[in-house]
Amino acid sequence: MTPRLIIRDLSVRYAGSETAALDGISLDLAAGERLAVIGESGSGKSTLALAIAGLLPGSALVAGRIEWPGLGRPPVAGADIGFVFQDPGASLDPVMPVGAQIAEVIRAHRPLGRAAANATAVDLIARVQLPEPGQIALAYPHQLSGGQRQRIAIAAAIAAGPKLLIADEPTSALDTIVQAEIVALIDRLVQADGMSLIFISHDIALASGIADRIAVFRRGRLVELGERDQIIGQPRDAYTRALLDASMPATPQSAGAPA
Repeated sequence: MTPRLIIRDLSVRYAGSETAALDGISLDLAAGERLAVIGESGSGKSTLALAIAGLLPGSALVAGRIEWPGLGRPPVAGADIGFVFQDPGASLDPVMPVGAQIAEVIRAHRPLGRAAANATAVDLIARVQLPEPGQIALAYPHQLSGGQRQRIAIAAAIAAGPKLLIADEPTSALDTIVQAEIVALIDRLVQADGMSLIFISHDIALASGIADRIAVFRRGRLVELGERDQIIGQPRDAYTRALLDASMPATPQSAGAPA
């Protein structure tokens, strides 16, 4: 099967830094595959996500290749790639109702008028399992809980029907129960829509509940890549074993009502 995404010898260095944020990264991502990218802060996880989405600052020095077989053109962030950021409070506009923000994404990438986009936004709010979606659509971000805001951010990220969803530490600001709910929600949406997923986290136990494969990053390098069960059960690298020791045996649990 032709990969959806091919990365070869990708290196990224930020201006003024003597250390590469990414150093010679090569990996493939299949259609519908769920890849967890794991590592401590500063390991290059978010730089990888930004490079894939074309969101690196102009001052970044980039070498290597990122290819999209079958797309036939460079991907469009927001349309071909959905991005869920770590802090929904920062990614959502504080002075615009959340439904209008989702509708804005829809109208930017789909041929829908205002009324149809607003109706689709309400449908998406229902799809991310928020109650009374019509009322939620009229709310402002500060009127919602952290878990609710992240669900809105996920709805906006999938609004244009992307082929790839990147979730960059989407649960780090949430409590344990809500973390598990968000991971389960992302998993359901990805599988239902046939999206590929890159799920970025420092928590290997949490990510193991959603991943087909796990990539372990350290200091800008890919130190281990393998099937989830192999990485969890028989890690080859000492750094991977240290991450497992730090986070296991905690595992995601399905939870009740949305937060």
